[in-house]
Amino acid sequence: MEVNQLTPVAQTITDRRTIRQFKSTPVPQELLLSLLNTANWAPNHGLREPWRYIQFSGDSRHLFTEAVLDALSADDRRRYEESRRAEYAIIPLHLIVVMKEDPRPKQWIEDFGAVCSWIQSFQLAAWEQGLGVVWKTNAYQFSPNFREMAGVQPGERIVGLLHIGYPEVIPQPRPRTAAEDKLTIFN
Repeated sequence: MEVNQLTPVAQTITDRRTIRQFKSTPVPQELLLSLLNTANWAPNHGLREPWRYIQFSGDSRHLFTEAVLDALSADDRRRYEESRRAEYAIIPLHLIVVMKEDPRPKQWIEDFGAVCSWIQSFQLAAWEQGLGVVWKTNAYQFSPNFREMAGVQPGERIVGLLHIGYPEVIPQPRPRTAAEDKLTIFN
């Protein structure tokens, strides 16, 4: 194989885009479960599988919206409430990905890396099935009110909030820095 030729996996990695505009078409639960199970093959130390996910779809999307709005300051709520309600009502599925927090620093960083790998695996598998994802890490995820309203348990950390659905708009690729510009070599 030529070095410049992309494999199917490499092609999926380079083709995937972060989607911020979604169609309102629901994501079939069977498809979501298939993607979750595929992502469960993400590498993780000692097979600890430190992830858990909380799904908001259908009518429960308003619970997610209320949890987000409740976590905002009064000023931010006035500023963003209308746009968040409109945006979150269109997105068919919100998935909160949490990890069990291990008090041991080595295991914590291993688990965080594993959950991030899980999220990327999920995004790639979703892209292959025609679904788009945006991975959010907003300040409200640290709010005790948001955590409680969203079902996050004590001892869990939110690693990402995934908005999932069929893309309304697929953005053009943006340039990436060449690996050679970031590579340090010791020979």
